[in-house]
Amino acid sequence: MRSFSVTETLVIQQEVNRLRLILTNCHVIDCINPDPKTDATVVIQDGRILEIRNDVPGNSSSEDDVVDLGGAFLLPGLWDVHVHPQHPVPAGTTIAQITADFGQNLQQGLTEAGVIGVRSGGANNWIDVAWRKAFEGSGPAGPRVFACGSFLTTTGGHFLTSGHARECDGPYGYAEAIRDQMKHDVDHIKLNLSGGIMGPRWDRHTESFLLPEEMETAFALCKQRNFPVMAHATNPESVKMAIQLGAHSVEHAYIMDEDCITDFVSSGTWYVPTLSISQLSPNLATSEHEKAYAARKQLAEDLVIRADTAAAEHRASFQKALSAGVKMAQGSDISPMKDSALLELGLWVKCGATTWQALIAATKNAAELCGVGPELGTVEPGKLADLIVVGDNPLSDIENLRKLQLVMKEGRIVADHRT
Repeated sequence: MRSFSVTETLVIQQEVNRLRLILTNCHVIDCINPDPKTDATVVIQDGRILEIRNDVPGNSSSEDDVVDLGGAFLLPGLWDVHVHPQHPVPAGTTIAQITADFGQNLQQGLTEAGVIGVRSGGANNWIDVAWRKAFEGSGPAGPRVFACGSFLTTTGGHFLTSGHARECDGPYGYAEAIRDQMKHDVDHIKLNLSGGIMGPRWDRHTESFLLPEEMETAFALCKQRNFPVMAHATNPESVKMAIQLGAHSVEHAYIMDEDCITDFVSSGTWYVPTLSISQLSPNLATSEHEKAYAARKQLAEDLVIRADTAAAEHRASFQKALSAGVKMAQGSDISPMKDSALLELGLWVKCGATTWQALIAATKNAAELCGVGPELGTVEPGKLADLIVVGDNPLSDIENLRKLQLVMKEGRIVADHRT
């Protein structure tokens, strides 16, 4: 077989890039206007959306790849902006195996659920950084990864059993850990200001963990170096402190008072509610997919009780934020990723969001939270063609996102589930 020179290979690649992918006979949900564009054609070239037009004959060549979508729905790929490697892991599992499992998990999220972007909420040994680099460009098909390395908490802090925590104490301890994270090329810094629902009896979401001087040092250093802070904050005290100190996003906020909502609105801080943590216990699961997830998860009885006890207040906080117009994006905090975003979207609607609000949270808003709104998150000319095609309208029923037909990353079809 003849091999090609570097120059010949570049010429061939340039010719391929000039070819267009033309997707015809589809409904486009652009995540800008809630009314889908009907009978539409989307033209993609060089990895970007070139044109969106009514489904009428246009200029095309015999070399164009024309795909008739048969009336299916085309929309931006989904995001999950709060993910971790799967946990717990069996004793003795090596870092190499955890890294491989995380990469496979990410790939399945892309190809089986259409999750084209994720933001890490904590991953040990910077394996999220590694997979971000592996999935960049024309490498193996995987979602865009925004990495933080380990999440930072106090000694005896939140979720130590995950293996993704880094314990710090005192202002110097936090400064040293944050600088080390930055040195390892993370995108943002994750700070756990309080406890959580899933943890031992001394790890409670009603309690805050950091001293004022620890928080002030951590946030000041991140601001100085221009690194966004992803703040795990679960009660009114920690939520208000995170917003006051300049958090880019607040995760969870299981309990919020009216001052929390006011601070969210006035500051423009993002809120990622992670409803899956409190709403997916065996006692609260209602749909087929929720029940299947709860059965697989097999939460310990004490954690089921804690989730059930927190559920109503968490729903109320979510609903208050939704009604007030707080900027919100979708993050699940669960795994595997082929299920996480779809379950979280279902919970958004179940807890009071419209299908439009849920979809925007998982596309346009999520991309904006991650700083890539100008390039991703909506279907517009000039944007990167990270797109999915589903069989029925998700605005009629959010579960229609499960009828996945195609997944595209920069205009390249990376998964085809059409029969």
